[in-house]
Amino acid sequence: MHASQGIQVNHGRGVGLGLALASALAFGGSGVAAKPLIEAGLDPLHVVWLRATGAALVMLPVAWRHRSLVRRRPALLAGFGLLGVAGVQACYFAAISRIPVGVALLVEYLAPALLLGWVRFVQRRPVTRAAALGVVLAVGGLACVVEVWSGLGFDAVGLLLALCAACCQVGYFVLSDQGSDAGDEAPDPLGVIAYGLLVGAALLTVVARPWGMDWSVLAGTAHMDGTPVAAYLLLGWLVLVATVVAYVTGVLSVRRLSPQVAGVVACLEAVVATLFAWVMLGEHLSTPQIFGGAVVLVGAFIAQSSTPAKPSAEPVAGALPGAEGTSAGEGEPGGRRDQGEHDVATGLSARGGPA
Repeated sequence: MHASQGIQVNHGRGVGLGLALASALAFGGSGVAAKPLIEAGLDPLHVVWLRATGAALVMLPVAWRHRSLVRRRPALLAGFGLLGVAGVQACYFAAISRIPVGVALLVEYLAPALLLGWVRFVQRRPVTRAAALGVVLAVGGLACVVEVWSGLGFDAVGLLLALCAACCQVGYFVLSDQGSDAGDEAPDPLGVIAYGLLVGAALLTVVARPWGMDWSVLAGTAHMDGTPVAAYLLLGWLVLVATVVAYVTGVLSVRRLSPQVAGVVACLEAVVATLFAWVMLGEHLSTPQIFGGAVVLVGAFIAQSSTPAKPSAEPVAGALPGAEGTSAGEGEPGGRRDQGEHDVATGLSARGGPA
């Protein structure tokens, strides 16, 4: 019996890691698909609108299935759409129109460190010394990424936009944590994602004004480091893979992983994006920038994994001490872990992010 449970746990962790890696790869490819479209003549806001609107249309069946969320959690859906979809993506895409994709995403990964500031000074909860160390490392790594010793010759507006994307991610994490307070009535993450995309698309329609977009760009070609690629193929990748597949695989993965493991894998998104930009867009980073990027990721992970977790209201049925990788079907009835842990993990893996 115990051997069978152990096999199920290991299988659940294996599947979860595979899904999380797929999510990181999908999210990491968004920048290299979006930047050629921007360089071909589309405004960054128009690219964000196309991405969010296309994904929202694909997720419409999910939204209809969870239509009761509109009545039950309107504020959560509105905030998720504003920050987790529209805010993160608009700021990120605007940033990569001015600075390299890898740098923009590395700056965005200051979000876990910024989240500690919210926890410590707004929620007035203590943070560990390890968490403070993570913040110091992340800020120091960022200094290397932007090469402050060269007099901040980096595009200041692009850097500010990337920092805004990080702040929007903080809001997304906080909203995900708010959603964990409802116990059995907590909203299904897939439903929140579907309505977040719908709200984000609606907001971006007002801001981006797509009726003024140069639609002919989508019928032409864009260039990835000199190689012509059909623009509609890049848009298809951006909508189907870098948004729908990325969000769905991210949500499914956290059902099988602890927040700590999901956070580690999520940090790979920045590495994947940087490598993609290097290989496909020819965006070469200097040695200090590569070193600084690695330090940012390490600091972000330490800060993220050291944030004190809220105690659960009641113990998870059937959970074993130290058994972080409980698979679906174990623990609470219905195969769900503590909902607060689930929603925090969802916030770590399903970024609009960025991005």
